[in-house]
Amino acid sequence: MAKANELNLTHIGEARIVNPNDDNAIQKYAELFYELRKAKGITMEDAKKKAKDPLYLGCLLVKSGEADGQVAGAANSTGNVLRAAFQVIKTAPGISAVSGAFIMQLPEGSPYGHNGIFVFADCAAIPAPTASELAQIAVSANRTAKQLACIPEPKVAMLSFSTKGSAKHDNVTKVQEAVALAKENYPELLVDGEMQLDAALDMTTGQSKAPGSPVAGQANTLIFPSLEAGNIGYKLVQRLARAGAYGPVLQGLSMPVNDLSRGCFAEDIVGTVAITAVQAQNASK
Repeated sequence: MAKANELNLTHIGEARIVNPNDDNAIQKYAELFYELRKAKGITMEDAKKKAKDPLYLGCLLVKSGEADGQVAGAANSTGNVLRAAFQVIKTAPGISAVSGAFIMQLPEGSPYGHNGIFVFADCAAIPAPTASELAQIAVSANRTAKQLACIPEPKVAMLSFSTKGSAKHDNVTKVQEAVALAKENYPELLVDGEMQLDAALDMTTGQSKAPGSPVAGQANTLIFPSLEAGNIGYKLVQRLARAGAYGPVLQGLSMPVNDLSRGCFAEDIVGTVAITAVQAQNASK
């Protein structure tokens, strides 16, 4: 409390702290986890052990409605954060693919994106997404663009090394199938592809390579064909363009859970908490 008073955090005393080492405090969360997982063969003893794990306890607080979201990962791997979320929170209706998006903010004056703002996905979760998963990543990124990046009209480009059949390869075919699925299953999406990055961003190139496309040359939401490409892509833009990179925002869960890098700074934690709060506000509408 002394530090809280020093920082003028006058209401910190109102915060509720649940100690995972307090058996009495976590009993009801162990019972909740048992109910959620008993069909999978979990025992009550195992449920108590899981409920003492802060990653699982946090998700159980969210599931029970006692918390609005979880931020974790500063001391845990992404895999562990996701595992707890999958087992407790589960995915949103109609979505089976949980992905990670970055909100990218280019330096002032950039002609690309929505006033220099982009959403990149998937950059954190699925190493080799299927066509169906890519389509789901697109719809989740569309939602992230609207709710968190304040992009009123997301224009979603499904990226590849080919534009509109300029190359033949199984990886190209997968993206083409993903575009078809996205258009069929999510008709509200403004999505197109497959397309190369230059066709997605540059109007002249887009009109040349994909004439008539409603997205080419105007994309502000980029769906990468693999985790490898997405992770490299956001870091290239972050470092070479000196862009802000906010995330990863976990997409596709029924309730907000977000992951931090184990190399994160205090500012990263604050920013991710703010993003999670906005997600919770949108979820409650």
